Amino acid sequence: MNGRTMSAVGSNPNSGGINGISERRATSDEGKSKAEGQTISYSAEKVIGNGSFGVVFRATVVQTGEVVAIKKVLQDKCFKNRELQIMRQLDHPNIVQLKHCFYSNDENADELYLNLVLEFVPETVYRVIRSYQKNKEIIPILYTKLYVYQLCRALAYIHELGICHRDIKPQNLLLNPVDHTLKLCDFGSAKMLVVGEPNVSYICSRFYRAPELIFGSTEYTTAIDIWSLGCVFGELLLGQPLFPGGSGVDQLVEIIKVLGTPSRGEIEEMNMTYTEFKFPQIKAHPWHKLFPAATSAEGVQLVSKMLAYKPKCRVDPMHALTHPFFDELKNSSTTLPNGDPLPKSLFQYTASEQKRLEQQPQ
Repeated sequence: MNGRTMSAVGSNPNSGGINGISERRATSDEGKSKAEGQTISYSAEKVIGNGSFGVVFRATVVQTGEVVAIKKVLQDKCFKNRELQIMRQLDHPNIVQLKHCFYSNDENADELYLNLVLEFVPETVYRVIRSYQKNKEIIPILYTKLYVYQLCRALAYIHELGICHRDIKPQNLLLNPVDHTLKLCDFGSAKMLVVGEPNVSYICSRFYRAPELIFGSTEYTTAIDIWSLGCVFGELLLGQPLFPGGSGVDQLVEIIKVLGTPSRGEIEEMNMTYTEFKFPQIKAHPWHKLFPAATSAEGVQLVSKMLAYKPKCRVDPMHALTHPFFDELKNSSTTLPNGDPLPKSLFQYTASEQKRLEQQPQ
């Protein structure tokens, strides 16, 4: 892949896309549309991720030297790409930016590939957690507050649009290692949820999978993302996964060890069609005993509000932003551990965010 160059033709933001024409405008750093018909070339440098979806690699814009990430996925010619349709709607400081997209063919001319050109963010929460774990250290609580706060903002934003990410995990949380700005990425599993329309239950990475998914629910809500958020939050506090199940069934066992056996009513709220109620009766483990002794009561309380069996009882991410756990971030004298300022975008709310925050009960 080294040295390989691809070209894409810039297009009108409203134009359809085939044969290398972008379905979304190419944007400059100022967010202004590039000229109609302008060719943009990318030099692929290094594979930075791959999976069943395709491959992600770091690339450079030949004309400007800008470093970007390109996610290349096989495109079914009969269907629109859901990830592209969703990403075209998104514009938020805590969500990775879609800069451009184009189609390409490999050696097999019959196969069409969609290339999503994204802003490049070099670090992930996953690698940060593993680094501290390797050194047998606890992640500074300020970083945990920063990451969880920004993820709450990202989820509040997409949930307001009716979009459920469905794969929240540390690997999908990109980080700027300088100012610790967090960006939610990988909308390959995301979906606009419609009430009454069934969804697949085998979704989301196992350690972060909400119990209603394990119970086979196909009518879940965006609350599955809140459960995943709570799992990431708990992992940041603990330094390791909160519910490290070895299989789908074992995942439920790990959850029961902490939350206790769900009641019949709780199971019905997770999946009304579930009829098997034979579980060993286990009492809930006190949350404060799960985390290091230095963990604040506010932090423990907020985690517990995210990890409730009943989906409707999980805290709304917008309301979570007002929780006392984040008060330190709002103190004007707070800095990063090295003395640098907090991310500039941390409290740069959109008009919609500001309005919704003001409506939150205290």
